[in-house]
Amino acid sequence: MSQAARGHLAMLLFSALVAGSFSLGVQAANHIAPTALNAARFAIAAVLVGTAAWATTGLPRSAWRAPWRYLLLGGIFAIYFVLMFEGLKTASPVSASAVFTLTPILSAAAGYVLLRQITTRWMALALAIGGAGAVWVIFRADLAALLRFHVGPGEMVYFWGCVAHAIYTPLVRKLNRGEPAVVFTFGMLVAGCVVVTLWGWRDIAATDWANLPRIVWITLLYIAVCASSITFVLLQYASLRLPSAKVMAYTYLTPSWVLVWEFALGHGLPPALTLIGVGLSIAALVMLLRSDPVTPQPQPAP
Repeated sequence: MSQAARGHLAMLLFSALVAGSFSLGVQAANHIAPTALNAARFAIAAVLVGTAAWATTGLPRSAWRAPWRYLLLGGIFAIYFVLMFEGLKTASPVSASAVFTLTPILSAAAGYVLLRQITTRWMALALAIGGAGAVWVIFRADLAALLRFHVGPGEMVYFWGCVAHAIYTPLVRKLNRGEPAVVFTFGMLVAGCVVVTLWGWRDIAATDWANLPRIVWITLLYIAVCASSITFVLLQYASLRLPSAKVMAYTYLTPSWVLVWEFALGHGLPPALTLIGVGLSIAALVMLLRSDPVTPQPQPAP
C-alpha cells in the first residue's frame, strides 16, 4: 500500500471516530464546562499517547527542539475543542457536524498561505459543492431559514473553532521536523493540556467531579481515547502524506457518520430533505479524492 493510500485510510477512520464526539458531546455539553472537560481530555490523551510513543518509537531528545511548536499547535487545538463543546450546548449533532465540513475550504486557504499549496479548479469546484451541502444541512433544508440567513448561536461559536482546526492542519506539515506522528502528537497534547488548564483553572476547580452524570464520563473517555489519542495520531499521520485540502476532505463524511451514530443511539433521523446536503458532501469527497482531469500537454514542434 502506498503512503498516500495509507493516509486516505487513516482519514477514513478519523472521520468515523470524530463523528461520535458530536453525538456524545451534545449530551454532555450542558453538564460540565468546556474547559474542564477538555483539560481532563488532553491529560488522559497525553498519558495514553505518551505511553504508546515510549513503547514504540521512544521519545528522543531531538524531538523537543523548538518546543514553541507544540505550544502553538496545542493552543490552536485547545481553542477548537473548547469552542466545539461550547457550540454543542445549543447546536444539534448533525448541524454541528455540517459546520465541521466547512473546514476543507478554510484549510485550502490556510494551506495556500502557509505552504503555498495550490487549489486547482477541480478541487475548488469540489469544495464549493461540499460547502453547499454543508449549508443545506446547517439550515436543516429550510429555504426560508436560508433566505433569512438565520444561523444558531451554537453553530456560529463552533464555526470559529473550525477556523482554528483548518489552520492546524497545514501547520503540522510546516512545523514537523521529521518527528514520528505519535511523538509529535504527544508534544502537542502536553502543550494543549497546559494551555487549557491555565485557561480554565477556575472552571476545573468549580467542577463537582464526584457527582457528574454518567454520560459526562462516557463522553470524556470516548473523546480522550478515540476522538483525541487515536484521531490526533491519524491526523498527524495523514497530514504528512496528503495535501491539507485532501486531508480535511474527509470531514465531508462526518455528517453521514453522525447520522449512523444518532440512529444507533436511538435518536432517529433528520428530515429526509436534509440527506440532499449529505449527498452533496459525499460527492465533494469523491471529487477531491479523484485526480484532477488531465490537461493535454502541448507537443514539441517537429
